Amino acid sequence: MTSRIVFRNATVLDPRAGELLPDRSVVVAGGRIVEVTDEPVRAAEEIDVRGRVLMPGLIDSHVHATQASADFAELKSWSPYYAAARVGQVLDQMLMRGFTTVRDMGGADHGVARAVAEGLFRGPRVLFGGPIIAPTGGHGLTRICDGEIELRRAIREQMALGAHHIKLTVSGGVVSSMRIDALGYSEPEIRAAVDEANLAHRYVAGHAYTAEAVNRALRCGVRTIEHGNLMDESSVELFQQHQAFYVPTLATYHALTRDDAPRALPEENRRKLHDVIDAGLHALELADRAGLQIGYGTDLHGELHAYQLAEFSLRAQVQRPVEIVRAATIIGAEIAGMVGEIGEIVPGAFADLLVVDGNPLEDIGVLTDPERRLSLIMRDGVLVRNEM
Repeated sequence: MTSRIVFRNATVLDPRAGELLPDRSVVVAGGRIVEVTDEPVRAAEEIDVRGRVLMPGLIDSHVHATQASADFAELKSWSPYYAAARVGQVLDQMLMRGFTTVRDMGGADHGVARAVAEGLFRGPRVLFGGPIIAPTGGHGLTRICDGEIELRRAIREQMALGAHHIKLTVSGGVVSSMRIDALGYSEPEIRAAVDEANLAHRYVAGHAYTAEAVNRALRCGVRTIEHGNLMDESSVELFQQHQAFYVPTLATYHALTRDDAPRALPEENRRKLHDVIDAGLHALELADRAGLQIGYGTDLHGELHAYQLAEFSLRAQVQRPVEIVRAATIIGAEIAGMVGEIGEIVPGAFADLLVVDGNPLEDIGVLTDPERRLSLIMRDGVLVRNEM
């Protein structure tokens, strides 16, 4: 896109400062933001944002775009052509909720990211890690690797395909067959994985629930902890020491407990679900009180992707709206290693923009009702919704 678009009379949401900047002109050209000024600017195309808020596109730091069914057995039975069509649908729906960048945490590969980048799928920018890496007896829908040599080989192969990160299962999980307090890998194995990712200037994200699993991962250099529902004060100290990121995923547990949830969990998995559901809010409260770097994640599957925005309301039980907005913008950018490119409205950033009716810094509910309150979506300078 080469023509200039000016958003005029814009009240710009600045997540870094946690404030609204009134009467701004934001100029977009070539898919990027090229100017943010308090002076009037003219262009061939102008969008008057008066009375609404212009904010950066949202970032979900934990999605599974290719898990378009909550039934993993069904997923495995799909033809690759049908699976691709379903992935396109999932990504399109994410974009229409306001998510302009997603970090895929197991499933999406270079083909999915390329399809979006080339416009074959309409969706958010996809930062992919490839298949989850797990030990024998670990998680489902994974690449099984045992020992340092197998781990290093797998990571090298995924990096050769352009992986943005590596996800390692360092504990059991809610829907896995492993006990939730089981430890997935030995410390030498985790350190080998971290070292191999670091060689490619990438990082390891750790699937972990208990304080023991979280703490081992942090000590071994894992950069982001996914879930972490059962962590404690000792974990908080390690997050601070290692400047690591925490990505809670509350929405998935609440979605799985709904009466209309499409996937019936076995009794053992239901017990694990109830063990973590309340603990997740407590862990988030601990992390927020300590000022940890907290990203926005949802970890949904299949039909449950519809609850992607519910994470905002769940977090509002223990967090201020400004902190939740930061999680879904600037902290997501930091996790992605894309500070200055996504998550804020600054010159040089991708033109990933939303226009909302209301102030999310005071009322997080503004972001949970896109049908009524999200009037414009721009991704990479391309308007995908404009109801102004």
